[in-house]
Amino acid sequence: MARVTVEDCIDKVENRFELVLLAAHRARMVSSGAPILVDRDNDKNPVVALREIADSTISPEDLKEELVHSLQKYVEVDEPEPEAVALLGVAAGSVDADDTEVVAERMTEEELLKGLEGLTPPEAQPEEEE
Repeated sequence: MARVTVEDCIDKVENRFELVLLAAHRARMVSSGAPILVDRDNDKNPVVALREIADSTISPEDLKEELVHSLQKYVEVDEPEPEAVALLGVAAGSVDADDTEVVAERMTEEELLKGLEGLTPPEAQPEEEE
């Protein structure tokens, strides 16, 4: 029965290798719970998938798109372009190239230690007997 179904599918999908890929993908979809679009007639999932392709109940182009989507590891999502954000406290029309520079201030080690001491209380450490 499958040989006749493959011969029926050749006019829908000319390349036999592509037909096998599409039918296998559809058979996996049916195995995972996708609704069957033709009568099962006690056939296994690959034969059902071939019969669906032969009867044109499912489009080979749709199957190909779903197959490619299932194999992608990274799906690119079209997002709108981010709008220009004005700097805080500055009017949007008065931003110059010099205004966008970042200046890092240097801190001495003593200032850093004083700042750290002020953030967390020192832990009480038991004094060791000598």
